[in-house]
Amino acid sequence: MLFWILVAVLTAVVAAILLYPLLRGAKAVDDARAGEAAVYRDQLRELDRDLAGGLISADEADYARAEIGRRLITVSAAPTDDRKLSKHHRLAEAFVLLLLPIVGLCLYVLVGRPDLPSQPLEARLENPGNDMTILVAKAERHLAENPDDGKGWDVLAPIYFNTMRVADAENAYRNAIRLLGPSAARLDGLAETLMATSNGVVTEDARKVLEQSLQLQQDNPKARFYLALGLEQAGRTADAKAAFEALAKQSPDDAPWLPLVAEHIAKNGGAAPNAPGNPTAADVAAAEGMNAGDQQQMIKGMVEGLDAKLTEDPNNLEGWLRLVRSYVVLKDKDRAVGALKRGLAAFPASSEQGKQLLALARELDIATEGTTE
Repeated sequence: MLFWILVAVLTAVVAAILLYPLLRGAKAVDDARAGEAAVYRDQLRELDRDLAGGLISADEADYARAEIGRRLITVSAAPTDDRKLSKHHRLAEAFVLLLLPIVGLCLYVLVGRPDLPSQPLEARLENPGNDMTILVAKAERHLAENPDDGKGWDVLAPIYFNTMRVADAENAYRNAIRLLGPSAARLDGLAETLMATSNGVVTEDARKVLEQSLQLQQDNPKARFYLALGLEQAGRTADAKAAFEALAKQSPDDAPWLPLVAEHIAKNGGAAPNAPGNPTAADVAAAEGMNAGDQQQMIKGMVEGLDAKLTEDPNNLEGWLRLVRSYVVLKDKDRAVGALKRGLAAFPASSEQGKQLLALARELDIATEGTTE
């Protein structure tokens, strides 16, 4: 009941605020019209006094009386424009008083939850459901009362980081490490937090944390990547290339971070890690001694090998992108279109991967009609 009383009060306040300029404007017009009429009536009385005193003739008095009377009638009778304005004001008033509350109420009934009982903060903290804000508030209240609950800090730290509360995330990670001990996941999270604070730079503090993480988990790809990135940022190109190449070598063929690692290898002067269809160092060395025809044949062989591998394992977006581009380089548009269709069969056009394939097709001027069917 209290809710609806508040709604009624708020509606009345809003209506009053909206109606005030309209009512004030109408009153100002009426006051101005009444003032003008009073002036003209005073002029008529003054005219009679002048005529009685012989200051003006009867003809002059009649002419002046007619003119003043015309002006008085004009002011006293509401003009058509004023009537229209008054009509508009009445429509606006009706909208504010009737339609606006009705529309607002209908929207609330359709979009809101009038059947939901009100819940104070305490009750929502007891039953937060999937409300992340309430869950975080509940965890924060718990940790304020139990600051030595390491598991609480461990749960809250990544949530803080993902919501860009970097300073809180750093504090939570440090508390979790202090209370529960270091782990690769906690140390990696702390390092990422330190890097976020420094706008992506692998600082000395972050480097020490990453090295500690790597001691706990030698094959930790995240720590290896960030340490290699730190070398790159420090201008140690050769060391960064070697670190990224080592990470690529230890990573599975389907590791999601491999494309990013390949970019950094190339950025530091290396060749992309081996993938289906990529030439190895031995292939490059062998190609240097071949004539143009043999080199072309070798390229065709590698492309066909990539094609065969994608037929066996089509779940490889990078492979499909490479295959389509390779057929275009070989000036075989028919096979390029065929590869595009097969790639879209594995990655539908509506998916993010499919959109990448279609974007490549447009870039390479490959017709896409019928490829999405």
